Amino acid sequence: EQDSNDDTEDVSLFDAEEETTNRPRKSKIRHPVASFFHLFFRVSAIVVYLLCELLSSSFITCMVTIILLLSCDFWAVKNVTGRLMVGLRWWNHIDEDGKSHWVFESRKESSQENKTVSEAESRIFWLGLIACPVLWVIFAFSALFSFRVKWLAVVIMGVVLQGANLYGYIRCKVGSRKNLTSMATSYFGKQFLRQNTGDDQTS
Repeated sequence: EQDSNDDTEDVSLFDAEEETTNRPRKSKIRHPVASFFHLFFRVSAIVVYLLCELLSSSFITCMVTIILLLSCDFWAVKNVTGRLMVGLRWWNHIDEDGKSHWVFESRKESSQENKTVSEAESRIFWLGLIACPVLWVIFAFSALFSFRVKWLAVVIMGVVLQGANLYGYIRCKVGSRKNLTSMATSYFGKQFLRQNTGDDQTS
């Protein structure tokens, strides 16, 4: 159900046609090409940014290269690697009335647990998804405080593009804001119950 103030919806990824039978959860990498490109573009953009003065004396060349790598990363992570590696996808569509809707999809879980996601791929996905935007935020503050004004547009582009993917996939993972609140409440409730149960057993 959509919130009245938020034109978003949380649905199951590709419905029944994408569901698979109960496969054993594997720790090995099942999509090596997707895992490689999940990290390649974003890590390459960071490397070029850090080494740009050594690689080329042209600021324009470095800027264009970094923006191209960031754009390729945004498209690949949003449309390919999230779907293959963790069974998540987010996107936007315009309805007949011209109203924009954000959709956050997640593959349906089985009665036990989602068996189609590799633990190794999941770690790679979330590590790359979280660590790289944090680095771009650090670069933004560094460029600001060191008065490297010409680089601000580049690092802000990195923050925006990779931050958008991070936000989108977090929404896919935890659902709507209401779901996020209920998850926090449930977690603290379980911790409280576990602590009280432990205290009762020790006494």
